[in-house]
Amino acid sequence: MPSTEPPVLYTCAGSRGLRATWAAEEAGVAIDLRLLPFPPRFQAPEFLETNPLGTVPMLVDGEAAMTESCAIAHYLASKGGDRSLVVEPDEADYAAYLDFTYHADATITFPQTVYMRFALFEKDKGWGEAGQAYAKWFWKRLVKLEQRLESREYLCADRFTVADICCGYALILARKVGLDEGVPATLKAYRERLTAREGYLRAVEREAAGPAAI
Repeated sequence: MPSTEPPVLYTCAGSRGLRATWAAEEAGVAIDLRLLPFPPRFQAPEFLETNPLGTVPMLVDGEAAMTESCAIAHYLASKGGDRSLVVEPDEADYAAYLDFTYHADATITFPQTVYMRFALFEKDKGWGEAGQAYAKWFWKRLVKLEQRLESREYLCADRFTVADICCGYALILARKVGLDEGVPATLKAYRERLTAREGYLRAVEREAAGPAAI
């Protein structure tokens, strides 16, 4: 039987969980937002009882438990009354929608996280050069987004979707962590369109109640 309680989203403000908070706001899905200090595996060790990985975000909806930010964003958007955030299988851009939604974390955010570890969080260990190598890797991986958006306002189906939320977060993160110099102007303009949305602004406001992860 489906749960009658709202899904519980565990996250840290400004982390990849922002994808999920943003998707919930855009879709009009009520969530029980629980903000944790970063990193929760050290700052909130009791969270390990809920998620042994100690990572955020984590969504718990009845018996369902999810830990991948892009999958959670897709899941929440699918539960909303406004399903325009999701591209359906019978739409022409369905394959592109899936591809860019997964591309966001696997290809774009991954080098960002390694850069952050080596160049920011553990820079005193002498790994700064490796961090800068991952910065260059990140910039090179933006070419697919850049080409896709040369003649489009959004990534798929001529409308704003979860793919934009997931890829857009990587561009937002780039600005926060000092990776913006290699972001093309086309993608900076795209980011401005995304961050002007009311759903994004509401999500940021909700997360502002907790300590920032970055």
